[in-house]
Amino acid sequence: MSSRQTPGLSKDETDERIKQALYYLTRVVQDMGIPRNIRRAASEAVRVLMDPNMSPGLKASTVISILDEALADPNMPLF
Repeated sequence: MSSRQTPGLSKDETDERIKQALYYLTRVVQDMGIPRNIRRAASEAVRVLMDPNMSPGLKASTVISILDEALADPNMPLF
């Protein structure tokens, strides 16, 4: 297993999960009904997931951190 692969998942499975995450995050970015700070965080997450220099594990932890920080905002409206 290479160091750029998520343990337990094949490269194809990892790529498919990243592709799925990109699809949903892009939908969030394009939805003007979602608060701007969430769309901004989703946009940053898309940039991270598209970075070819990052390992899948680093991408996952970075994206989780970005989204967690945005969702923890006390000014975030509840839907």
